[in-house]
Amino acid sequence: MMDIVRLERVVAVVGAIVVAAAALVALKNDWKTPGLENQVFKVMLGLLALGAVLALFAAIGVLGNFGGKA
Repeated sequence: MMDIVRLERVVAVVGAIVVAAAALVALKNDWKTPGLENQVFKVMLGLLALGAVLALFAAIGVLGNFGGKA
C-alpha cells in the first residue's frame, strides 16, 4: 500500500508532466503569431513550462532538498 508521501509525489509528477506538455504544445501552436499581446502570451507559456519542469524536479527529489534527507 502506498503511503501519503509517495501518493503525493506521484500526483505531483503526473500533474507536472501534463502541465508542461500542455504549455509546450500551446507554445508550439502559437509560435508564429505576430503581435505584442501574443508575445506576452508566449512568455507566459514559457514560464508555465519552466515552472512545471521545476515542479517535476521537486517532486522527484532533485530540487528543494538542500537540508538533508526529507
